[in-house]
Amino acid sequence: MKLSITFLIGTLILLTSSCKEDVEQPKVIYAEESELEVAKIDTTQIKISDLPIQMEGTTFLLHPIGEVRVYESNRSTSSYGSSSTNRVSYAISNYNRFEITGYLNNIHFQHQDSIKTIPLTDLEMVIQTATFLNTISDKTKRQIMVYTLADKDTNRDGKVDANDIKALYLSDISGKNFTKISPELQELVDWNLIESKNRLYFRTIEDTNKNGDFDKNDLVHYYYVDLLKEWSLNEYVPY
Repeated sequence: MKLSITFLIGTLILLTSSCKEDVEQPKVIYAEESELEVAKIDTTQIKISDLPIQMEGTTFLLHPIGEVRVYESNRSTSSYGSSSTNRVSYAISNYNRFEITGYLNNIHFQHQDSIKTIPLTDLEMVIQTATFLNTISDKTKRQIMVYTLADKDTNRDGKVDANDIKALYLSDISGKNFTKISPELQELVDWNLIESKNRLYFRTIEDTNKNGDFDKNDLVHYYYVDLLKEWSLNEYVPY
């Protein structure tokens, strides 16, 4: 009986610990505004670049910048008795015609007739998508990039990564006019291009109850930006 009780107590402790580990961390931990300032790029990280990408119909090369990733493998070796090996990944991004995806620290832009490259930003960010609006370019000759990225350590875990709030940015194809479009502390839900109006529509969610999470009790906002005018934010109510 004593053994059964001990086993039961141990099981309960394990279950309790497991439940604690499964609790998701909030995406926002509220602080003074100064504590949420964007961070400077950490120059101690080992940076590498993918080979350059040139979007069809443009004159700029895009160099995706990221970090070398080392993965530890626990495979045992038959000859040398070592129980683990390291595998290094040099893959930074994926490219699908008009969109770059990945977890990029930066993108460097280079005119095809120049040897000089210019970084998109000098601040710490994690760029998840960079999309060229090719149909707007074909119709209006205005060449615009759209980015989804994390730009601040909103969960205050000491780093900017995909667990922080996702924001929406625009720039020219040269990387100039890099502009934040989505409001501060609002999580980007999705975006959509309406070519007939030359507008970029998008939704965000605001943590109105200030519990650090984005859920069904929070407020969804609707916005659009006129791409051929000054990139000012217009909020609208569709219902």
